[in-house]
Amino acid sequence: MPRHIAIIMDGNRRWAQAIGEDPKLGHKMGRDKLEELLEWCLEMDVKYLTVFAFSSENFSRDLEEVHALMELFTKNFHILAKDERVHKNQIRVRVLGNIDMLPQELQDAINLAMDQTKDYSNYQYSIALAYGGRQEIVEAVQNICRDVKEGKIEIEDINEKLVSSYLYTDDIPDPDLIFRTSGEERISNFLLWQSAYSELYFSDVYWPGLKKTDFLKAIYSYQRRKRRWGE
Repeated sequence: MPRHIAIIMDGNRRWAQAIGEDPKLGHKMGRDKLEELLEWCLEMDVKYLTVFAFSSENFSRDLEEVHALMELFTKNFHILAKDERVHKNQIRVRVLGNIDMLPQELQDAINLAMDQTKDYSNYQYSIALAYGGRQEIVEAVQNICRDVKEGKIEIEDINEKLVSSYLYTDDIPDPDLIFRTSGEERISNFLLWQSAYSELYFSDVYWPGLKKTDFLKAIYSYQRRKRRWGE
């Protein structure tokens, strides 16, 4: 089994359009599908799950849609903070991204969920919000330069391990499998540094329509591949 699965949840709006509904319904159904995914990962004992929920570029979308998403995220983090499954299975909740870009109400909900689960270590569930892979690397470089300037580290100390420690995912292992729905075959600025040796799997299914069998196909494909690190 892959230890860490990262998922680009793509296709909410197209799923809704395909059935003649408002994109808001697509996002709501996408949220429900994420609930199912968490159950599947617990069943299969996947220790780390990271999902791409909202990129920093998504702020350019229709304002009404963005506002609806922010409200949905806020509600979901409040639910996560008191979810019995989270506490029973000791799942640590993390958010990856520039949280300062988000509305204060959502920031408060995020901090509540993270604070309620900060001491858990059985599983880790990370949500990428206001996230961009290039920006993550830029911020890491800026912080490294700042620490070199302040004498906290030497230039000779800079290596892959040190750079990784400055990323949002500093204590999370790199993903074994990156899975994207909707038929698009690109990683769209997601975990650029961390995905150097990840296996990639693309599905034609829109995210809200994902079935457990589709998820199992991705894992089966991963298991059939020969993992050769550094190639």
